[in-house]
This record gives sequence, C-alpha cells and structure tokens, in this order.
Amino acid sequence: MGVAARAVLVTPLSGPLARFGKAGASALALWAERSGLSLEVIDAYPSAASAIRAAEASRPDVVFGPYGSGPAVAAAAASNGVLWNHGGATARLARPTYPRVVNVESPAYRYLAAVLETLAADGLGAGSQVVIIHVDTGFGREVAEGAAVAARRLGLLRRSVTFRPGRARDVLAQVPAGDVLLSAGSFDDDVVIAQWASKRRWRAVGLVAAGVDELRHAIGDRVEGLYGPCQWFDDGTDDPADGPDSEWFSHCYRDANGTEPPYPAAAAFAAGVVWQRCVKEAGTVESLAVAGRVTTTRHDHLVRSVSCRPGHRRANRPSDPRRSVARRTAGAD
Repeated sequence: MGVAARAVLVTPLSGPLARFGKAGASALALWAERSGLSLEVIDAYPSAASAIRAAEASRPDVVFGPYGSGPAVAAAAASNGVLWNHGGATARLARPTYPRVVNVESPAYRYLAAVLETLAADGLGAGSQVVIIHVDTGFGREVAEGAAVAARRLGLLRRSVTFRPGRARDVLAQVPAGDVLLSAGSFDDDVVIAQWASKRRWRAVGLVAAGVDELRHAIGDRVEGLYGPCQWFDDGTDDPADGPDSEWFSHCYRDANGTEPPYPAAAAFAAGVVWQRCVKEAGTVESLAVAGRVTTTRHDHLVRSVSCRPGHRRANRPSDPRRSVARRTAGAD
C-alpha cells in the first residue's frame, strides 16, 4: 500500500449469525494479508454497539462493520467515526441519517424486487398473483416492502403473510394460493418454506436464501426452479480494475477454509478492495478523506444475472450492477 495501516472488523463470531460473520472475517483476513495490513476482529455478539465502541477506542485506520442488518444498524448508531458497511444490506443506513457509513452492497429492498423484475422479463404478466411471506423484523419488512413496490409497478396483485422469527412453519396454513411465492426470512426459515413450497404448484418461488449454495446443501434437488438474489457468482470471467480476480479469491478462500466462499465472504473482501482504492485516490488513510473518495471513484462490480441449467451456465450483466438473480437447478453446482 505504501503506508502502514491497521484495520478492525466488528462482526458476529458467535450467536445466530456466526457462520456468516466468520466467513467475512476469513475473507477480510485474506485481503489484509495480501495488502500488508494488520487486522483485528471483534465479536459483535451479543452487542454490536459495545463492540464498535471497543474497536474505535483503539483508533484504527479503518473499521469494517458487521454482517446482518440489525447488528450493522446498532453498530452505526454507536459509532463516532467512519464505518464501512459490507454486511448490513439495509436502506436504513443511508444519508443523511448516517453520513459516515460507507455502504458497499445494495440494500435489502432490492432482493426480491429483482426477482419479480426477472420474472416479468421472462413473461410473468400483469394481474398475476404474488404472495409475499416474510419475517416480522426490520430486514423482513424491508425486503417485503421492496417486493411490494416492484409488484405495484409491474401491475401484479399481491398478498402478504408475516411470521415471527423462527416460526415460519406456524403460518404456512395461512398462505393463500397464487402464481409466485416470495419469502424473506432467516436462512432456516427459508429452508422450511422451500421444503413446503416444493410440494405445491407455483409458477415460481423466490427466496432470499436461494442466492446462496448453502440452500442446495440443505434441501438437495428441491432447489429446482427457485429464484434468489445473487451478490456473488464466480464464473471465472471477471477482469477487475482493482484487486485480484475471483479465481484467486476462491482458490485462497478454499485453501483457508475448505469450502467455497459464500457471498458474505466476497462482500467483505470487496469492501477491503474498495477501501484500498479510495486510499490510493485520497493519498492518505485519514478516514473522512478516504470515505470522501467513494463518490468520485469508479468501481467495477463483479456480479452477474445468472441462469443455471444442468451442464452449463449463462451469465449476463444485470440492470443493477450490485444485485443479480440466480435461478437454481438441481444439476448446476
């Protein structure tokens, strides 16, 4: 980098979001090692606010925020400095409320809206019935609202069903029939809904969890035909302006963890790459100066709109460069 710098990542290493927090921590450690930075990781569970205060007390050059919308909002509210947000996919962290939060990924309200836009482009007509089932949390409400706005814009009819965290099974009997089923819950909630939906006739089913490979591991061949938002897809064709390509990243992550990198890992690594480019543009690691370069620096995002079929994949650039849609098939890996 030309300058010595110290980074801190605050993210869940325990609790219900630990598997995603640990993935991001491992990926950011790869970035730090490649870039010659020191990295400290602080557990955001059970209190992201306490963790962010501890992180800022050590006066690092950059602070990366936690995985999860709830922890990210809590961290931002407690922060007195610049927070680089790669894991809290929420519009609640926008300016002017949070002027010192740098958002690397697009907000959750785009998740299932993008699925509806893809289905409409593939022939889903106005007047089709869309059923939105979502967890009654800030994340679930934001995803559902984005889908509802998209449905109105596309002329689709919608009905909604809400459930308490971890209780998706309790409301399945209340889910009305329709053409499209959309689900926004925790990963475990989406697994329950995917298993239930596979036994019924829907023209299409969209789930937040369908964008990650872990769902295929959980339900096997029942992934056939599911749609989901996809932030990270390693098709080996990217040529980034900054940082290594996806082949290098995937190889190093597999060596370190024994598994393929999930999207929280790719998002965390990307946040480090973007911060590093902004440091280069600013000529300093001073946090406000670096954050100020975000709006004037061009960054190439590596996601694609992906349709998976047995034996091959077809990739196209989405209209939103930070959000694409994957259609799952049992034969695609």
